[in-house]
Amino acid sequence: MTTEMALENILTEIKNEVLVITINRPDKLNALNRQTIEELHEVLVEAENNKAVRALILTGSGTKAFVAGADIAEFANYNQEEGKQLSSIGHFKIFNFIENYSKPVIAAVNGFALGGGLELAMACHMRVVSSNAKMGLPEVSLGVIPGYGGTQRLAQLVGKGKAFEMIVSADMISAEDAYKWGLANHLTSQEELLNKCFEITNKIVTKSPVAIKTAIKVINAGYNNKFNGYEVEIEEFGKCFLTGDFKEGVTAFLEKRKAAFLGN
Repeated sequence: MTTEMALENILTEIKNEVLVITINRPDKLNALNRQTIEELHEVLVEAENNKAVRALILTGSGTKAFVAGADIAEFANYNQEEGKQLSSIGHFKIFNFIENYSKPVIAAVNGFALGGGLELAMACHMRVVSSNAKMGLPEVSLGVIPGYGGTQRLAQLVGKGKAFEMIVSADMISAEDAYKWGLANHLTSQEELLNKCFEITNKIVTKSPVAIKTAIKVINAGYNNKFNGYEVEIEEFGKCFLTGDFKEGVTAFLEKRKAAFLGN
């Protein structure tokens, strides 16, 4: 996809207006190191400005792991300030960035999603998991806590009690439990994983990009204590009436035809 940056740990492909991003470090179970985080951030920035991309699918290379965690060797000797910076940079460049991304991002979890890997999946707007997936936040086994939003997003998705249990026990859960608990939107076979994701994105790409961007913003506002989600919804609902997509959507409905949204 990108022509200006040489990517060593990321593969990209655009298919049916969907950017498929593959974290490609199979020998390290696709663990997140600094370079991978930088490359992923650059790809996300470029895709956000690319009108040919309407949605994204994020997955891991191979059959064993989505992302098996952070690259522990990189931060084994960090001090307090370095540890804080590690977390802060990750939040800014990847995890919060994806959560607030203007286009839907689906995590296709194809194996282990542990630590930073599960945090990455939870930052995405939806999660589709294969039956061989194993998910967990094992950080307390290393004497630390999840540092990429895991303490917050896990509780939002599965509830406070189950989040406590997963984090303080460091236990992994199965794909089936992840689906039952609401951590995964869909459960499928590994062979059908990407097909299931494309089944979802095929619906997304026919809808209004402007309305989708706004919906993401408003849904997230309900989980941010700086905002009143209902008030944000009222304000953003009104703004929709100024958009070309609204005019096209309403006109197409009245004329009994499919809308051709331009994202304006």
